[in-house]
Amino acid sequence: MTRLSLLKSLAATLLACLSCFASALSENPRVVLETDLGDVELVLYADKAPKTVENFLAYIDSGFYNGTIFHRVIPGFMAQGGGYTFDFQEKPTRDAIANESANGLSNARGTIAMARTNDPDSATSQFFINLVDNSRLDGSANKAGYTVFGKVLLGMAVVQQIAAEPRGQYASFPDAPNTPVRILKARRADSASDANPTTDSIGGNSQ
Repeated sequence: MTRLSLLKSLAATLLACLSCFASALSENPRVVLETDLGDVELVLYADKAPKTVENFLAYIDSGFYNGTIFHRVIPGFMAQGGGYTFDFQEKPTRDAIANESANGLSNARGTIAMARTNDPDSATSQFFINLVDNSRLDGSANKAGYTVFGKVLLGMAVVQQIAAEPRGQYASFPDAPNTPVRILKARRADSASDANPTTDSIGGNSQ
């Protein structure tokens, strides 16, 4: 193969990869979390965690997450939210969903996963964003893990800023930021309002 042919082959391969990436983004839904500290855009892996994504989008579309806070933030681990209001009132949720942690996705830095209790099938509305690679939270043939269902596409710096907020003021929620970081609005990224985008246990029903 000549050098020119090799370059053409590499270019074709690169274009195919970019096409696949663009296709994956277009086929998988995106949502925007508008927070007090800035916007976080997520791409959801509906192909890998269909029930989890369907559940998450139902909460998004109902406005459930609007006004909820990141109530458990542990630097070097994860930032958890989606269950409590700014005054630490727990919101009533939909029924729990089945665990989909055996989908081949890992709790890598920047991924979003469902929080739950010790019951693998107890996830409802609460989620967390991994601040580092937390592969120990992955599922295996011998144990259920925490279901990864998406990834931060834009705004990881905002998530890191949330993690840097001072904590410890609230005795019942020692890992909550002293100044509540709210999700002001959670919406689909392709909605009309998108014109101006600006320890190992991760409990879903406890702090």
